[in-house]
Amino acid sequence: MSGGFAFFIVGWVVIMVGLMTIGGYFMFRKFLKRLPKEDGKSIIDWEEYYVDQTRHMWSQDHKDLLEELVSPVPEIFRDVARQKIAGKIGQIALEKRKKKITQDILIEGYILATPKRDHKFLIKKLEEKEIDLAPYEPLLERSYKAT
Repeated sequence: MSGGFAFFIVGWVVIMVGLMTIGGYFMFRKFLKRLPKEDGKSIIDWEEYYVDQTRHMWSQDHKDLLEELVSPVPEIFRDVARQKIAGKIGQIALEKRKKKITQDILIEGYILATPKRDHKFLIKKLEEKEIDLAPYEPLLERSYKAT
């Protein structure tokens, strides 16, 4: 066996082990989210419940705004992000006993469902749309504000 071919095989093994490790990590995270909690439902079950219970409460404008807010998420993860954010928005709407999803509930749910590092994009997008940030100040991490 030549040295070049052996190097190719070793490199290929390293790449495959690396890719399998990355895939396994994401599958394990999904598995943990599917495990039932004390109440008998998993995190994903609750997200699906809130989305199903509030599906009729969404207007097309608010669906479009949610799509715009999840647009920076890579396409492969966008469905998961949309589900998580919509679930949190639905949870807030049901807890506040609202009849429909409002812009305030949508923004509050987005802030609570996303990590603080993603708030920079939200702030930028709300400023573009000329939406007042004052009601969301307690929820936002202002250190990420774009200047």
